[in-house]
Amino acid sequence: MAQPERNDSINDITDYVHGLGQAARLAASAMSVADTAQKNAALLAMASAIEASAPLLLDANSQDMKRAREKGIDAALLDRLELTPARIESMANGLKDVAAQDDPIGALSATTRRPSGLEIARMRVPLGVIGVIYESRPNVTADAAALCIKSGNTVILRGGSEAANSNQAIAACVQSGLAEAGLPTSAVQLIETTDRAAVGALLAMDEYVDVIIPRGGKGLVQRISDDAKVPVIKHLDGICHVYIDEGADQDRAIDVAVNAKTYRYGICGSMETLLVHRNEAAELLPKLHSVFSDKGVELRGCKNTLSELPTITTATDADWDTEYLAPILSIRVVDSIDEAMAHIARHGSSHTDAIVTNDMGRARLFVRQVDSSSVMVNAATCFADGAEYGLGAEIGISTNRMHVRGPVGALGLTTEKYVVTGDYTVRG
Repeated sequence: MAQPERNDSINDITDYVHGLGQAARLAASAMSVADTAQKNAALLAMASAIEASAPLLLDANSQDMKRAREKGIDAALLDRLELTPARIESMANGLKDVAAQDDPIGALSATTRRPSGLEIARMRVPLGVIGVIYESRPNVTADAAALCIKSGNTVILRGGSEAANSNQAIAACVQSGLAEAGLPTSAVQLIETTDRAAVGALLAMDEYVDVIIPRGGKGLVQRISDDAKVPVIKHLDGICHVYIDEGADQDRAIDVAVNAKTYRYGICGSMETLLVHRNEAAELLPKLHSVFSDKGVELRGCKNTLSELPTITTATDADWDTEYLAPILSIRVVDSIDEAMAHIARHGSSHTDAIVTNDMGRARLFVRQVDSSSVMVNAATCFADGAEYGLGAEIGISTNRMHVRGPVGALGLTTEKYVVTGDYTVRG
């Protein structure tokens, strides 16, 4: 089914988005019963189309990058926007990885037999129609499509205006893969207008859309959370911490901390605050300062940090609550693991937090007590990513407590229904 025709007035935009919703709901019936082989064939065909279209994707992205630079978009957003040959290859590999995963749809839990004679089980089923609203990262177009297809859902995508050319080029590859596998092309639809009225229409379309997933800055996510009439799977901030415990291997701890911050500044799993045990500070902080200075990272510290590093900037109260997404790092010296966990509880965003330690007892305490969607032991926070978790790709990271937490893969886009089997059983 072809996408509904787009128009430009507010009323016409609403009609256009509603047309996408109707088409997505119709396609949802076909996708919910599509077999694993057909879905995997679509994913592999999409991967092949992306690989074959790499020059076209790079050209489309170069147009977006040129326009973004002219608008003065900051370095973190430019990094998210850019497609490179390696990132295009990663997109294609992500599609292949999702195809290789087990299909969650139709899986039954263990059956229990009740005294009535009924057999009770639960079956994995799709959520239905998913709306994904995202900024900057064009790879989300492929990742979201892949996970929705694998999980038997349909999806309406609304990317940021800064990536319009890139998103349309990737969406064309996605739809060609669906068509090649004999699946409805309306299973994945891209809202082509950049008018913000389209977002409002999508958020209000509760008759067609079952869940909204935003990916972008805090302002975007907050607006969607405030305005949506359908459930939202989201995280607002990625204020991630690494705590270096007393007795940790200092050289290896430095490797983890530097990687957590500098792997990529613009990702939500980047460390924004480093917590250091007081007994490690005198020896460790100068070493960290040397490495971070070489990498161009600005350090801001508490008064105890400044006693060891007097040339750095004093951290303000606001720094502890800031997601920089930039080469800036706040450092606080703490007296104990309890003080570190209290700081995370007060200032963290329930995204990803890590402890670096040689004491597995304290590691277990940290894992139990820190209430984040990902808690890491002796690993950099930048690993908080669907591909790194074996999900093939992710449609986003959730800090919700209901339904799903952490990187959301195909399984996270399903729900359950009860399947009850009797033998002409009646209730007395």
